[in-house]
Amino acid sequence: MKLKAMMRPAVGSLLLLAPMAMALVSPLTTTSSKCTPMKASSRLFGSASSSGSSSAVSSLPRLFDSKGTELSVDQASERLAGKRVAYYFSAGWCPMCTRFEPSLVEFRQAAQDSGKELELIYVPSDRSANDAAKRSASMDMLQVPFGEESEQLKKEYKIWAGSEALKLGFGRRSGVPALVVLDGETGEEMAFLPTESQGVQALGAWPLDEEKGVW
Repeated sequence: MKLKAMMRPAVGSLLLLAPMAMALVSPLTTTSSKCTPMKASSRLFGSASSSGSSSAVSSLPRLFDSKGTELSVDQASERLAGKRVAYYFSAGWCPMCTRFEPSLVEFRQAAQDSGKELELIYVPSDRSANDAAKRSASMDMLQVPFGEESEQLKKEYKIWAGSEALKLGFGRRSGVPALVVLDGETGEEMAFLPTESQGVQALGAWPLDEEKGVW
């Protein structure tokens, strides 16, 4: 049975779909190594766009698309408009992450098919900028630049890989993978999805029906 045919608008239906995704979705295909790595910077967007979610957009760090192109504030605002947005903390060397991601991609598609489009922003814990860029491209996600800006978000939300503990500390609330759903009005945390500990079941806690979650 196709997932699209099973979709319902309620959040609960997506939770029911999540356990099936592991079996139904084949592993992600790795893209070419020619993806453009991104240079880290501490600069945030910091300026408002003309859209209704300008406050939320201005709260974001710099964003790059899956082709390695940096988005302007207006471009980011246009891309995120009408979507439900979350940071995705992950790493390509992490087996738990790579096993989880086919289900995450299937969940994203199922939500889109039900009229609730998602935008996932990759926060990398990869070994290099090039690895992070390839991962962003393989999953067709926006990306926070590898390095300083990613580390800033990890410290803010207390999510990082165990291998980063010597650099970022031991006071984290979660390792990777994990998601933080963002408020569409303020850009602040709206929900935390502990997928490291709960796996695909945690996706059912995404408040897809809440209006404030729409950018």
